[in-house]
Amino acid sequence: MKPLAELEASGVSAVLADIDDTLTTDGKLTAAAYQALERLQQAGLRVVPVTGRPAGWCDHIARMWPVDAVVGENGAFYFYYANGRLERRFQADDASRAEKRARLQAIAARILAAVPGCALASDQAYRESDLAIDYCEDVPPLSLAAAARIVDVSPSCAHRSSLSHLLSVR
Repeated sequence: MKPLAELEASGVSAVLADIDDTLTTDGKLTAAAYQALERLQQAGLRVVPVTGRPAGWCDHIARMWPVDAVVGENGAFYFYYANGRLERRFQADDASRAEKRARLQAIAARILAAVPGCALASDQAYRESDLAIDYCEDVPPLSLAAAARIVDVSPSCAHRSSLSHLLSVR
């Protein structure tokens, strides 16, 4: 990792970082990590966490953390806090998001029926554009075969090959 002075001198103007296991340690944002975000911002760098976590988390992050914006749900939106209010920018318009949410609910029902032991992620209620199925976080860990079945039951999507790869290296 480069010292902050070296980043500033090199012309870097923004720092984008994953949250889970990059900014956090064992699922917690430490005081040291928070302070590092604050120092980066005070040095004039734009600070933007990028995460697959839900809109509800991102609302809090944009309002409360020393960041300039947060990208959430794997790029479905970005939020930033400006002029005393939260600004929300989505990739899709409201009507498209509503249609996609209905499709995601149908996919979730198929997965939950096909893979005993999995569940909707505990933060699913706070998602705007994403579906998260829990197979090992807040439920007893499923076998690799059961986790792979979640991928198989899901319709083809951009993340399918990534999911299959993650499951194979777990």
